[in-house]
Amino acid sequence: MGLTFAEKILSDKAGKLVVPGEIIEITPDWAMSHDNTAAISKTFYDIGVDKLYNPDLHIIVLDHCTPAANEKYAQNHKIVREFVKKQGIEKFYDINAGICHQVMAEEGYGLPGTVIVGSDSHTTHLGAFGAFSTGIGRSEMAVIMASGKIWFRVPESMRVILLGSPPGGVFPKDVALYIVGKIGADGAIYRSIEFSGPYLESLSMDYRVVFSNLSVEMGAKNGYIKPDDKTFAYLALRTKRAYQPVYPDPDAEYIENAEIDITNIAPQVACPNTVDNVKPIGEVVGTPVDEAFFGTCNGSRLVDWKVVASILKGRKIHPDTRLICIPASTRVYMDALNAGYVRTIMEAGGIVENAGCGPCLGAHQGVPAPGEVVISTANRNFKGRMGSREAEIYLASPATVAASAIKGVISDPREFLL
Repeated sequence: MGLTFAEKILSDKAGKLVVPGEIIEITPDWAMSHDNTAAISKTFYDIGVDKLYNPDLHIIVLDHCTPAANEKYAQNHKIVREFVKKQGIEKFYDINAGICHQVMAEEGYGLPGTVIVGSDSHTTHLGAFGAFSTGIGRSEMAVIMASGKIWFRVPESMRVILLGSPPGGVFPKDVALYIVGKIGADGAIYRSIEFSGPYLESLSMDYRVVFSNLSVEMGAKNGYIKPDDKTFAYLALRTKRAYQPVYPDPDAEYIENAEIDITNIAPQVACPNTVDNVKPIGEVVGTPVDEAFFGTCNGSRLVDWKVVASILKGRKIHPDTRLICIPASTRVYMDALNAGYVRTIMEAGGIVENAGCGPCLGAHQGVPAPGEVVISTANRNFKGRMGSREAEIYLASPATVAASAIKGVISDPREFLL
């Protein structure tokens, strides 16, 4: 019997054949943390260790509240900077870089055949490059800092096989939300999801990460897409690090094979207050929108800025709606500036802010008021996610967010894409 991706890569790392359910201890290839490094460093020192086991293992990105919104965040950033200097961490990205997952991809850390851990649940993002990439807790990261090791329970594996291709005006975010709606928020708990199908193979890396990023919203441990020539070409422009892709065996056995037909789906919207509360846009069209948020690690790369700008060009944001736009990284920001997308959005009445997480976690840069409705390109819409427990958050594609900002109500973007 062959091995799934997770079984094979974790067997390689453990130095022995492993099976689902087995507990193993391994050394990850990369360990990423962000603003929460301030809390992690305290736990690290509390363990009784003063020096990192291996500084080269660690990547730290300040992104969640940048620049600092208040004294508390500023103090956290100061602690992180001091820790980085004291411990000799060279892979440090300060407030001018962007969202950690996007920065990790742009800097070529998302290598096929690697194991990546991050103290952020959406670290599954880098599974689109063929990595076993997963989120861990702060205390676990502190232990890695002290020992260089982490334990895993080997996950069971499932396949999500996409059949067909969606019609025009339906974007990868729509397809990804459709998958979440079908499988459910608890349908893949602690499983390794292997995404496949010709549609995924047709997508660029900027779109593939939408699926691996959202895999955690189904409870998955990681979301894997087979690396191919597009993966290798993307990495060739960003890194000279060596890597060895890992592929599942043809005769691997899976706990579930979920075949999902995407041939005739419409644009999708995740309604309050769970990501799997997904409906076709026709069921929510006309819902008034106070804030439209275009940003986050799930939907603000250059391909997304191009779509949003094409919809907004020559049009104006509805007077009752504010559009807040935040690029996923400074590199995306610069590219969007050079392409004229930023100007187009600002001429339409949108606000463009510095790269970072922004209002996604409810820290700053666009927290909604109680009773307000937000349509967002983010990956979560739980109560209080954006800083107000009484606000309602809908999740959608960048195209749907742009169309809704123009009309002031949730709107089908296809009328602007004809």
